[in-house]
Amino acid sequence: MAARLPSWAWVSGLTTGAIAVVVALAVQADHGPHPTAAVARPAPSASAGAHASADPKPSGPPALPEESGTGRRIVYSLGEKRVWLVDATGKASRTFTVWPGTVSPQPGRYSITLRTQSLKGSDGVEIEHVMYFTKVSGVNVAFSNALDGASPPPANGQKLGGIRMHQEDGAALWAFGDQGTKVAVVS
Repeated sequence: MAARLPSWAWVSGLTTGAIAVVVALAVQADHGPHPTAAVARPAPSASAGAHASADPKPSGPPALPEESGTGRRIVYSLGEKRVWLVDATGKASRTFTVWPGTVSPQPGRYSITLRTQSLKGSDGVEIEHVMYFTKVSGVNVAFSNALDGASPPPANGQKLGGIRMHQEDGAALWAFGDQGTKVAVVS
């Protein structure tokens, strides 16, 4: 006569087996598609260069504009709303985005004419690392960052020449540019 298992043992065995199957499937799913899964492949006649990469590499910051001059300088791109800090060898040591004011300088060559550690901007915001480099229609144009790190609020019709940036970028620009440092403004 065969020994008979109690009913709870039989259910426990099924539960343990089911858990093992679920764990095995989870591990398999975590390690990519099953070897027999369909994989999309380009047709033999398709050109490899015509398709975007399945795993695109994040692109780095935009390259330093070629028309920005030579030597140690600050480069400000109006279109890209970006600043580059360029060392004496012509290599950009840092680049970052900015929030321009409502008044922009014309493309051209300038230099830092005045530096002020901190003050209240014409928009009423406390700013620091203020570096003036030109005037447009009576409005001073300068790089700066808000003390609270915020981006500037909408101008509401005001003529503002502040080119604002994040605090860490403002500190880097302040350390890089002294009075007389060249500023190249490009389209």
